[in-house]
Amino acid sequence: MRFSQNAVALFLLVIFAAAPRAANPQSRQNSRRRTVGASPQEQALYDLLVQAKAAADKSDYATAASDYEKYLTQKPDDAAAHFDLGYVYTAQKEKDKAVAEYRKAIALDPKMAQAYLNLGISLLDGDAKAAIAPLQKATELNYDYAQGHYLLGTAEERADQPADAVKEYTIAVKLDPNDYPEHIALARAELAAGNASAAEPEFREALKLKANDAESELGLVQSLIEQKKSADAAAALDDYLRGNPDDAKARVSRASLLTDLGRNDEALAELDRAAKDATETLEASKLRSVIYYREKSFEKAADALQKAAAIAPQDAGIRARLGHALLQTKNYAGATQELNEALRLDPSLNDALRDLVAAEYLGKNYSATLAALNLLDARETPKPGAWFVRATCYDHLGQARAALDAYRNFLAMNTDQTSNEYFEATGRVRFLERVVKGNGH
Repeated sequence: MRFSQNAVALFLLVIFAAAPRAANPQSRQNSRRRTVGASPQEQALYDLLVQAKAAADKSDYATAASDYEKYLTQKPDDAAAHFDLGYVYTAQKEKDKAVAEYRKAIALDPKMAQAYLNLGISLLDGDAKAAIAPLQKATELNYDYAQGHYLLGTAEERADQPADAVKEYTIAVKLDPNDYPEHIALARAELAAGNASAAEPEFREALKLKANDAESELGLVQSLIEQKKSADAAAALDDYLRGNPDDAKARVSRASLLTDLGRNDEALAELDRAAKDATETLEASKLRSVIYYREKSFEKAADALQKAAAIAPQDAGIRARLGHALLQTKNYAGATQELNEALRLDPSLNDALRDLVAAEYLGKNYSATLAALNLLDARETPKPGAWFVRATCYDHLGQARAALDAYRNFLAMNTDQTSNEYFEATGRVRFLERVVKGNGH
């Protein structure tokens, strides 16, 4: 998860509104005082600054910019005026000009923390990495300003430096422990850094500060899932869904957690609630099929997988699972069709190939069974069961010598002399030996 664009916009809005928590160029002008006995030229410059401030206060930024520009042509070494003009350019959404003015202010006054802060904010949306250096300087110059650390953490988070972001967000939280955005940011960064156990209490703290907050609730769920606290995560999702009952994706996620916990009936009920207008998402249909598989309700599993296949017809895995479900329901023709399609989409699916052997064999398509067996034998060493199937296929096709050899291979590998296959194979070997001998083979 990322620091939202709206949040950054909010910080800039705070600056524009002259709120005390953010850099406020207008507050710098308040410190200017008219000098007694000033020359007419100095008086005119002072008046120009007063006019610029008044225009900025009225949000007349075009006039303010013009006045500051006129002033700076005569006083180019005034760091505060460059900073104030940068603020006005920021208000006019002229980022490049604003950045240039903040840089000029910094060059003239390297200890102007507000200039570093506003420069970092200006760079944050377009180049988070570039924003890090000025924001680091701002926090060095004004360490106790929580929002500076928060903004630095934001830049580091956006630059994919979650561990660094955690450090800055932690400082911000210590400086301002009752600030919701700082807690949620710290929680988010801890999660991104792979510290789910550290993220959990921060998400909970964020919820104390802002009850029923969706981002905090879902973040808490994710932190619990990553800690494999499935029951707690399911309960947290239940809390979230009370306030967001139409979030179908969250309902499917909760159904998945309930499935992992073996609470199949609750999971199915959640999937039913997630479906809108009797339609179901791909993930929901796949999850429903998993539940029915576990319950050995293969007809229902097949129905769910057919819906999934209609949504994602090129998904070989879905086709393979559908073929297996149809095989279990003894719909051999349907199973064969789906398994062949699965193998067309992904020839590497050995499990699907094994199921195809079974479907063709049980459907009494012996030539097709042998063709599938040949493909399978090219990938793995045949096991006794494969030799028995091959033998019976040859037997049904009247290929006595091939059947006899296959039965003998089965008996040579077979270790279970009590099975039906063993007794059938030994009987067929005796019979086929006579047939082959009689045929002169």
